[in-house]
Amino acid sequence: MCGIFAYLNYNVARERRHILEVLFNGLRRLEYRGYDSSGIAIDADPTPADSSSSSSSPSPPMVFRQEGKIESLVGSVYREVDAADVDLERAFLVHAGIAHTRWATHGVPAPRNSHPQSSGGGNEFLVVHNGIITNYEVLKETLIRHGFTFESETDTEVIPKLAKFVYDKACEGGQSVTFSQVVKEVMRQLEGAYALIFKSPHYPNELIACKRGSTLILGVKELTDEKSCATLYHDVKALTKNGEPKELFFSSDLCAIVEHTKNYLSIEDNEVVHIKDGCVSILKFDYGKETPASVQRALSVLEMEVEQIKKGKYDHFMQKEIHEQPHSLTTTMRGRLKDSNVVLGGLKDHLRTIRHSRRIVFIGCGTSYNAALAARPFFEELSGIPVTMEIASDLLDRQGPIYREDTAVFVSQSGETADTLIALEYALENGAMCVGITNTVGSTLARKTHCGVHINAGCEIGVASTKAYTSQIVAMSMMALAIGDDRISTQSRRAAIINGLSELPNKVREVLKLDSEMRDLAESLIDSESLLVFGRGYNYATALEGALKVKEVALMHSEGMLAGEMKHGPLALVDETLPIIVIATRDACFSKQQSVIQQLHARKGRLIVMCSEGDATSVCPSGSCRVIEVPQSEDCLQPVLNIIPLQLLAYHLTVLRGYDVDQPRNLAKSVTTQ
Repeated sequence: MCGIFAYLNYNVARERRHILEVLFNGLRRLEYRGYDSSGIAIDADPTPADSSSSSSSPSPPMVFRQEGKIESLVGSVYREVDAADVDLERAFLVHAGIAHTRWATHGVPAPRNSHPQSSGGGNEFLVVHNGIITNYEVLKETLIRHGFTFESETDTEVIPKLAKFVYDKACEGGQSVTFSQVVKEVMRQLEGAYALIFKSPHYPNELIACKRGSTLILGVKELTDEKSCATLYHDVKALTKNGEPKELFFSSDLCAIVEHTKNYLSIEDNEVVHIKDGCVSILKFDYGKETPASVQRALSVLEMEVEQIKKGKYDHFMQKEIHEQPHSLTTTMRGRLKDSNVVLGGLKDHLRTIRHSRRIVFIGCGTSYNAALAARPFFEELSGIPVTMEIASDLLDRQGPIYREDTAVFVSQSGETADTLIALEYALENGAMCVGITNTVGSTLARKTHCGVHINAGCEIGVASTKAYTSQIVAMSMMALAIGDDRISTQSRRAAIINGLSELPNKVREVLKLDSEMRDLAESLIDSESLLVFGRGYNYATALEGALKVKEVALMHSEGMLAGEMKHGPLALVDETLPIIVIATRDACFSKQQSVIQQLHARKGRLIVMCSEGDATSVCPSGSCRVIEVPQSEDCLQPVLNIIPLQLLAYHLTVLRGYDVDQPRNLAKSVTTQ
């Protein structure tokens, strides 16, 4: 999973220094998607065609690649251009630059494995890539037989070399070939998931992007008067006809374009977007047809604000996003809770089908799976439909049965998680009703499911998901309420949950006041090697998610465990040094958790108990354990409150241990590789 970005200015002069900074800032916005290496490609100064002519021809693009984080690339680029006496003040009326930040899949982090990947000497074709090419080894062997030499260990390098092979073959046959024809033939050979941006000196001032399975966005900024802009933004068709000054952006995430424009287009699978002479053409690639069809689609208006991609008063994005949860929960519920009813526009036309399902299958990965697990108990209770859980990769490995009578609910913060999307294709092939729960409008998940709920939690940049998790639980609770609103037996329960939802943001604000207390707890655990978290019932998912947060950002071994299974193995680990968090807030499992605490205490366990306000003496009468008190909510909504102290604990543990909380080792966000 990587971040790709491109910037093209047309009929508006931009200095090379400005172009570099736009590319660098684009990568900074995408760095959460990959931060082991990065690179950019920009134009060099044109060179005279010959000594007797005043005309000029394009020079090979300048390519800069560097291991490490974005700032390492920035420093190396400015050192290199200074050493080469490159004029940073030179203005370009038209210029196309591409950029990439990498999360290593094929090959170690190193400049040779960084993008842009090149076709070879002269950088005749350059490519930045997000995704994975599954048949790259076969393509590589073929290209080697045709004389190509490979320098990297990546799957991406076959793409620019394949483009050069296609271009050279056409030229040898005396044919002229357009950039889009080259890319179309490359796409015909590729298997896997990808979003690609191509740049070539054979086609100066042009960019081509295409995608299959990975997100790619086109941003459009018209530099004309506002009334003209309104007309142009209404339809992409206008962009194919006018030569007005404009700036165009490709990005694998909306957060990289929001500071430039709010007008964007989500590129669909198998679309080729060609920018030439300031015009945008969109072609739909069809493997069965020689000539792709032209496509016209409307632009969308981005609702995100620039402030969402900035840290503001906080030291880290994860800290900011934890503290934004009262707001994110409010926006998730806004306009959807009306008196005693729940209105979900994305589901209303499909509720009858869902109610007649034989079962509901929740499918997700990581944090999204945990959110679905938290929702499962009340989903069954309110809908009366059996609910099963599937980790997306395991469902695919087993080829588990999915039936036409099933409703499959796919949960993903980004809407681009590879395993989840492949599981979605599998469920669609088997005829299931497919519902999406995602935070990302225009994502692949949102487009390919039959219906769904946008959780509306706002941009989440920290790799460790926090506010999306709690908003997912709330979104699924509203979904359960909507499905079950025709059941008379649950009306009083529904009313209590709706009331609990309305109170939830204020109760989250109260929980966030535990911040300093959780920092003190983190200080006491800083030297611990492991942490166990016990939960059950509604809070089994809380135990799993809390342990996952500690694991992924604090780089500390932690395990979430079902408390009912404690006697079947985990009890052997208990001693006076191993910290154990027990979640024992008031619900149907409270007395059972009291018993768990007694058993752990009898074995001199180092106990930290999370309980409801006022229950400290009930859960720890001897005062021998550390107690975290949280407000009490409706039992099925309690996981939303209970996870927040554990998020804060993970955050403070990470900072105190000296690790990067927003960019944890070996991890990146919205993983789009299998």
